[in-house]
Parts: sequence; structure tokens; C-alpha cells
Amino acid sequence: MNQFSVLLQKEWRENIRNYKVFWIPVVFILFGIIEPVTQYFLPQILESAGNVPEEVVAGFPVPAPEEILISVMGQYQFMGLLILILAYMGSVSGERKSGTATLLYVRPLSYPAYFISKWVMAGAVALVSIWLGFFASYYYIWLLFDAVDMGQTVQFTATYSLWILLIVSIILAASAALPGPGLTAAAVLVLIFIAQIIDGLLGAYWNVSPLKLPAYAGSWLIEAPDLSDFWWSAGITAVLIALLVAFGVWLSHRNAAKTKV
Repeated sequence: MNQFSVLLQKEWRENIRNYKVFWIPVVFILFGIIEPVTQYFLPQILESAGNVPEEVVAGFPVPAPEEILISVMGQYQFMGLLILILAYMGSVSGERKSGTATLLYVRPLSYPAYFISKWVMAGAVALVSIWLGFFASYYYIWLLFDAVDMGQTVQFTATYSLWILLIVSIILAASAALPGPGLTAAAVLVLIFIAQIIDGLLGAYWNVSPLKLPAYAGSWLIEAPDLSDFWWSAGITAVLIALLVAFGVWLSHRNAAKTKV
């Protein structure tokens, strides 16, 4: 536990030094604010374009507050995940490639403490960013449109948070497995892209899957999801996260010899 505490402090200082604890939440907050503001001023934007018929602008539907919050999640599904991948793709492989991990590996090192400290810090930054982003969006939706039920918003955000923890686990496990940050980013992007395509094409044939979590998150705002399917999906996701963390610990130990000296 003492070694874990020391390594966690190291990760905290590193995240402060490279400003991840500042710029990642700021980016998520900005995306959370931009969507409701854009939706609110969209008729004026279309009107100022000059080539849109007036009847189209006048009849432009006002989106429901819940729909705007789901649209924010759509932004996070692309730009948010990309930001997390770019921020943490070198968490393990970057240290091996640069040789900085040598300073750790020459000492008696607990690899579970080493990997889990990285996972805890990356997960904490990601979750704080998600919650701040959604609640910044919630505030502007309330200001410009109408209030979204707070209980539903918390359920929505908590469900999506589990999905984000899965993504963070995939990023760090890939970083432990692969030789460089660039390859890690490419592998994670391809994996997520293929998984989402498969779910989009064939997802109607199954209701229990970690890939369903974003959809279940959105359903809390419209109507509650089927709780049996939801809890099975959440449970499978939690088990998958635990397996990825264990896999990352094993790979960190196995690939320690590949560290550049």
C-alpha cells in the first residue's frame, strides 16, 4: 500500500506537470457548453447564412432538453474518447520507450501498484471531466431551454461513467501491451471503431453488452432502460474492466525488459 501511495503521488505530479488535470476537464466543459449554445442560436445562424428559406428557419424544431444532453454524449463519443486516447496512450509504453521507466524498474517494484496507480489517476481525471462536462451542459440547457430532471441526469452520467472507465482500461492495457504510444492510439481507435460498427449493424440481436452502455445512459433521460439487461451489461463491463486491469498488470511486468536503457 505504501508503494501504491508513492506511485499514485508520482502520477498526480506528472498529470499536474503536463497539465492533464487542467486541460482535459476544460475541454470536456467546453464541449458540454458548446452544444446547448449552438442548438439555441442555430435558427439565427441559419438565418444569417442568407441562403436558407425563411419558412425553414421559422419552422426549425426546438430540441427537447434531454435530446441536447444526449447530443453532448454524442460529442464525447467521438472527440471525448479521442482526447482520452491521446492523453493516456503513452502511460506505460511511453515510459518504456523514453527510458524513464528504468528509474522504476531498477528498484523492487510492485507491478500491480505500478499499473493500478496509473489506472486510478487516468480514471479519476476522465470521470471528473465527464461529470463537470455534463453538469456544465445541464446548467446551460436549464438556462437556455428547460430543466432536465436531476435524478435522471445523475443516472445518465453514472452509466456513461462506467463506459468511460472501460475505455480508460482499454487504453492503459493497450499501452502496456504495445511498444509505442502511436501504435497504442491506432490500435484503440481501430478497436473502438470496429466494435461500434459491429454493434450498429448487429446490436439489435442482443441487449446485453458493454457496447450498449451509452444507449442505456441515454435511455435514462427518455424512459428507464430494461433493468435486467442494464444490470447484466453493467456487471459484464465491471468484470471486463477488472480483467483488463489484471491483463495490464501482467503485461507491464512481462514487457519491463523491453524498456529502453
